Amino acid sequence: MAKGYWVAAYRAIHDPDRLAAYGALVGPVVSAAGGRFLVRGGEVYAFEAGLKQRTVVVEFPSFEQALAAYQSEAYQAALAVLGDGAERDARVVAGVND
Repeated sequence: MAKGYWVAAYRAIHDPDRLAAYGALVGPVVSAAGGRFLVRGGEVYAFEAGLKQRTVVVEFPSFEQALAAYQSEAYQAALAVLGDGAERDARVVAGVND
């Protein structure tokens, strides 16, 4: 079974306080869904057509669990707290089957 991933690149952060409040809520949601942060901000070098943006990658045991976590009531509540505090390119993707 392929793992699932949340991948988000932050195009702009408009309100750092809202982002921090969102971040405090997301950790428990991710843990409860069996996920773990692989990348959460940090140093970025962008190549080719890439942009130097804050990037977050979260790994889940399966694509289905990643999607369910994103669609969960708890995560949607966290997103409501973030609101327009950041502009992101976010997606749920399936990993490669080994």
